Amino acid sequence: GPGRLLASLGEAWVAGVAVDWSRLVPAGRVVELPTYAFQHQRYWLDSTSANTGDRPAADQDAAFWETVRHTDLDGFAAELDIAPDAPLGTVLPALADWRQRMRTTAAVDAWRYRITWKRLPGAPGAPALTGTWLAVVPERHLDDPSVTTSLDAVAKAGAEVVHVLVGDSDADVDRLTERLRGLVAGPRQSPAGIVSFLALDEERHPDHPAMPSGLATGLSLVRALGRAGIGAPLWMVTRQALAVGEDTHPHAPLGSLTWGLGQVTALEHADRWGGLIDLPDTADARSARMLCAALAGHGVEDQLALRPSGTFVRRLAHTPGEQRPARRSWRPRGTVIVTGGTGALGAVLARWLAAEGAEHLVLTGRRGADAPGAGRLRDELAATGTRVTVATCDVADRKAVAALLDALAADGETVRAVLHAAGVADLTSLADTGPEAFAAGVVAKVDGALHLTELLDHTELDAFVLFSSIAGVWGSGDHGAYAAANAFLNALAEHNRARGIPTTSIAWGVWNAFGAEGAGGISEAVDLDQLHRRGLPLIEPELGLTALQRALDRDETTVTVAPVAWERFYPLFSVARPRPLFEDLPQIRALSAPTPAATGPAADSGQRGSGLADLPPADRDSGLLALVRGEAAAVLGYERPDQLDADRALRDVGFDSLTAMELRTRLATATGLTLPAALVFDHPTPLALAAYLKTELYGPDAGDDSSVLADLDALSQRLAGIDPDTNTRLEITLRLRSLLARWSEPDGGRTTPEAASAASATALESADVDEVLAFIDTELGI
Repeated sequence: GPGRLLASLGEAWVAGVAVDWSRLVPAGRVVELPTYAFQHQRYWLDSTSANTGDRPAADQDAAFWETVRHTDLDGFAAELDIAPDAPLGTVLPALADWRQRMRTTAAVDAWRYRITWKRLPGAPGAPALTGTWLAVVPERHLDDPSVTTSLDAVAKAGAEVVHVLVGDSDADVDRLTERLRGLVAGPRQSPAGIVSFLALDEERHPDHPAMPSGLATGLSLVRALGRAGIGAPLWMVTRQALAVGEDTHPHAPLGSLTWGLGQVTALEHADRWGGLIDLPDTADARSARMLCAALAGHGVEDQLALRPSGTFVRRLAHTPGEQRPARRSWRPRGTVIVTGGTGALGAVLARWLAAEGAEHLVLTGRRGADAPGAGRLRDELAATGTRVTVATCDVADRKAVAALLDALAADGETVRAVLHAAGVADLTSLADTGPEAFAAGVVAKVDGALHLTELLDHTELDAFVLFSSIAGVWGSGDHGAYAAANAFLNALAEHNRARGIPTTSIAWGVWNAFGAEGAGGISEAVDLDQLHRRGLPLIEPELGLTALQRALDRDETTVTVAPVAWERFYPLFSVARPRPLFEDLPQIRALSAPTPAATGPAADSGQRGSGLADLPPADRDSGLLALVRGEAAAVLGYERPDQLDADRALRDVGFDSLTAMELRTRLATATGLTLPAALVFDHPTPLALAAYLKTELYGPDAGDDSSVLADLDALSQRLAGIDPDTNTRLEITLRLRSLLARWSEPDGGRTTPEAASAASATALESADVDEVLAFIDTELGI
């Protein structure tokens, strides 16, 4: 076509062939180019590789080259998967394939992690708690020994315990908010902490049956505490929701839903987060004492499990594949079900299963054959010789799952494997997620997995694979329901294994799975470029399938598979508070190791960096503006600070939440100040930022109007947070009206505070009954 013809002519001309372009553009003219045509300015960040795991590629090659050195022909042939007498022409391609397999394996092994539990040494002495603690208890568990024993110990540790009984109706956030406001109003001080036992209630919520009642009310509690302005740390308590220490499996896996919810709460509300605590089956004085010690730990450890042998804390660790030798060479056979099979990831899995020898693929989805691209996918798979059934089946509907399995059995089909990849990722903050939306986010993964567990013939299964997510392992902002559902899948896999069901749960990073229309399900829900900048590169399908094969060959129960650039990911993930979950990883230890720049006098937070303390008053404005523009330019990758307009909003030139956080960190390091997370959004331009830093560093200037405005902002917030009686409200209103009247006078209201107070008192005392009643009616609306 014309496009390809012109492209070819252009390529020929670049290679030196004379082309008469005037015949193409007869009205054109020759334009002289600058002598130096290209500035070579880069507008992208240098790519840094994800972690390389614990085992370098050179070590992977060692065993192979040792085989070569010993001239072990059989071993050499087995390694390359060729016959011992294969000709040399076969060996070279086989060697190249082997090398590529080793590189792929090395990459995949670097992405593998597992959850471990580390026992803490016992703390000496009895733990001490102070202040008022709200104990949020489900009505159905008021007399539960775990609750009563634990709260008795909290009271003995010195805390005043106030019980907050919560029922199904408290899933209504407005109702629970009003209840909480009533508890902290009046003379009662703000609580020192909140400990919630809501997760113990595993009864299905009557209005939201996709969730346990404890999860529905737990979500409401997180939201209501924020609305009520209660900033005390929230601790969520579960019981035997996880396999820890001497446990072989979780006995109450539904409690893991709360662990997913809690980890997202820790990210979205870090300032009012306490932690997660898993209780043992039997509560006694020792476990209650360990609970008090955890509550008194000031949030240093925020993911704990209490067991008869001690207190354990949750950690992430590497688990390279070679540490667990393969038990089998898994291949699909017979009938294989892929839930969510018509989605982007489902299509990738279906093609892989067909290529690996699956005889019959059953691809389920809520829309079945009406799903976009389902027909094309079915035809493509059928062309490989695989039988394909595209079934309309919502796995959240138990009857639909039972009908599908019954129909397959009636046709003589034996289900040998199930890949449960169905799920919904609705990205919304917890504060904006109601119980209906939350239930919709968990139902496909949770109920789908439960229905399949209950209805499949376990004796015929080779594999039952649950597609989980890293959101269920360490949380992810705006993924509350998604994190809860995936945390449950990991716990369910361990629970199923103990019952003899061959279940594997893989917590994935983000797959680069694109559908026929050029967009994958995840790419529609998240900003892929932001993921990369957060340190979470995408999983390419070839590598993801290799990781899936290795997990199935090893018949693993749970594993996390995610490429993570820790040098980018961890500083952002831990900016609001420490994240002990990661601290034992070698990459995090390397990031946390002290550097020469972090030692000595400059490390003292009282010292101001960059010579700011010595700036004369006349140079402070320009110096701080130069600092802000310089750091902002460095974050954006600009060559010169003057490329940023001083009075243009940073958001208009590309700043988002990630880069804003990086700029805040840089300015905090340069100034020695503790700066708020919303710094760039509260002070949107370089000029505004510089003015804010100037006030924080040197105090307000004499006559500085900004300090008065800040005081008014503080007063406004203070008034919004109180609920005075009628007389007090009346006096406050009169004094504000008096202040406004004086400010409107020609002298600007330069009256002493004592005179103003006296004038307000006089006005109030001199008013007759009718004036006071009229004021109450018109001004206060009561």
